Amino acid sequence: MSSKNAQVSYGIRKAKESDLPAIMTFDERSNKGSNPRYWQEMFARYGDEESKQLFLVCEEGPEIVGFIIGEVRDWEFGSHPCGWIFALGVRPDVRLGGIATQLYDAMCDFFKTAGVTKVRTMVYRKNHDFHSFFRSQGMMAGPFVQLERDL
Repeated sequence: MSSKNAQVSYGIRKAKESDLPAIMTFDERSNKGSNPRYWQEMFARYGDEESKQLFLVCEEGPEIVGFIIGEVRDWEFGSHPCGWIFALGVRPDVRLGGIATQLYDAMCDFFKTAGVTKVRTMVYRKNHDFHSFFRSQGMMAGPFVQLERDL
């Protein structure tokens, strides 16, 4: 387990389908319940060689300890092309060891290589851990307002 002051360098690589069982344990630990179909769909969509999409994992030796999924989106609702991070997870027993930051940095490098200059995400208002993490990366409220209604 990493201490919160240690910055260990982990291996970051593209996800493989064989990584999904480990990733699903992160899903279970966050009380969402295991959802194999969801993760199969995520891998099918973001785990391929598409140039605008990326699904990365972080490993410590043979164990998956984190993941991040993002993509470049073009011109939605008048926005210039930008990078979107929409899934990030780190195994609870190794949090605060810099894993999320390394994954975030790797995703931002991917976005820069793709030619975009801005990264976005959405965070649930009550998820203080994600708010703190993304703010620590220099992210702040953007120009869009999320709207919804019950159906």
